[in-house]
Amino acid sequence: MSRVMRLYYYSVLGAIGGLIGWQISNYLGLSFADNIYFSEIVVGALIGFSIGLLIGMAQGLLTRNLLHTLRACLISGLLGLIGGGLGLPIAEALFQFLGGQPWGRALGWGLFGLIIGLAGGVTGGTQMWKSALGGLLGGLLGGLSLETARQAFQDPLLGKAAGLILLGASVGAFIALIVFLLSRAWLEVKSGKLKGSEFILDKFMKANGPSAYIGSDALKSDIVLPDPDIAPQHAMLKGAGSYFNLKDMSLTGTFVNNHRIELARLANRQTIRMGNTELVYHEER
Repeated sequence: MSRVMRLYYYSVLGAIGGLIGWQISNYLGLSFADNIYFSEIVVGALIGFSIGLLIGMAQGLLTRNLLHTLRACLISGLLGLIGGGLGLPIAEALFQFLGGQPWGRALGWGLFGLIIGLAGGVTGGTQMWKSALGGLLGGLLGGLSLETARQAFQDPLLGKAAGLILLGASVGAFIALIVFLLSRAWLEVKSGKLKGSEFILDKFMKANGPSAYIGSDALKSDIVLPDPDIAPQHAMLKGAGSYFNLKDMSLTGTFVNNHRIELARLANRQTIRMGNTELVYHEER
């Protein structure tokens, strides 16, 4: 999935998550329990879970790997559950405290988006603060859109539906956009089954940080390439602060610019070949 398509999928699936959240909240309402705050926590949590789950699915689609997709959905959905459970009651409390100002609710939804954004740093290769920042901005804008939609539609149900769709789309879009704009290093797949996909590497660049393993086994590798000629753990990317070293771990070899390597320092626009898959390394300075 290219970074442009990443933006598209995050937006669309986030919007679908908002639509599902609207259906759930419409079914339950905010008065199914005697305690209104408990009702808000439950409804907010379910809305958050729906949006988080679908945004996690977008992250999983990046890898086109079932195991990674399930993991991304689970983590993002659970964080959405927490974010929504906190965000909705905080949004309502701020709305009341600030005398009915719409941006009071937006602050609560900003917190919701920030918590969902944390999932990007867990399930993907971006740094956590970048996806969290995107979620925060998306939640703030989406919260304002939600309030605007509520006021624009005469039918409150349609207004709420439009608002939650916009909220989900905004959170998803801004997570993808901020990560897109602030990415420092990524791999672009130029051939093979994942042609056109990009894997962000930012969180692996830090010296003494985690290494990124490239291979064909979803249980053993961070970057999974479905190629029978690639070993389960074929190569390792090790960050050195401002650049990456690539180490071959296979029997069949890893090639950089058509030269077989054991250990090589990567430079911008270099071509990496493993099995029948070719990748291009990109970095921003």
